[in-house]
Amino acid sequence: MTDSKTLTLWRPCGPAELELVRASGWKAWPPRLPDQPIFYPVLNEDYAVKIARDWNAPRDGVGYVTRFEVDRDFAERYPVQQAGGRTILELWVPAEELDEFNRHIVGKIEVVSEFRANAA
Repeated sequence: MTDSKTLTLWRPCGPAELELVRASGWKAWPPRLPDQPIFYPVLNEDYAVKIARDWNAPRDGVGYVTRFEVDRDFAERYPVQQAGGRTILELWVPAEELDEFNRHIVGKIEVVSEFRANAA
């Protein structure tokens, strides 16, 4: 549960990224690929659902929404970015800072939703 010392974040992802999270013991996000200079967790579940359902699932066959807590004081170093509409909010973590970001995750990363391509 969220308390004043942590910030709840969500991350939509596909099966390959989720497998790497699982391999970490549900404690860390994998390094970014060369064409991914930014790790961007999102600030609300609805936005994460939209990405997982509308983008990850059609592309990868399945999309997941994950939720995790990060130390609030640490997270405040990353200004909230509005990536579209009023509720399209993300943190932009440079790829080279992801290891440090992972060290500030509190608890485990958990899957909260799953979306399958062509699901009725």
